[in-house]
Amino acid sequence: MGGTPNLFQGIERAMQHLSGRQKVISQNIANSETAGFKAREVEAPDFSDLLAAQQGGPRVARPRISITSGMAALGASQPRGGSGIVLDADTMETKPDGNNVTLEEQLLKMGEMQADFTALTNLYRKQLGLMKVATGSR
Repeated sequence: MGGTPNLFQGIERAMQHLSGRQKVISQNIANSETAGFKAREVEAPDFSDLLAAQQGGPRVARPRISITSGMAALGASQPRGGSGIVLDADTMETKPDGNNVTLEEQLLKMGEMQADFTALTNLYRKQLGLMKVATGSR
């Protein structure tokens, strides 16, 4: 039963990711009429360490990019300190004022999030029920 705590850790991380994603999407919606605002998204969480602990194999980390002086001279900037918030690359249109937030896209993402949250909540509830049965608490 060594994998069960890792499952709970994975569910916790995924829910934290969904919480952060909800915040970013709500900020996108709030700024949908702000000139020059670019839609943002949260990077998907990295579960490789949980998988490596389960399998006992080597850990594979997500590659990170360092900004060189040449890249900075061309206008590249260092991502904000590990927040995981990046510019959304999947936008469909940009308005003449430079804003690329589309309310329809943001609402579709909210629907995806709701479905993911429901699935994670059900998984958590079922795992908790299994733990209660296994310990005789039920």
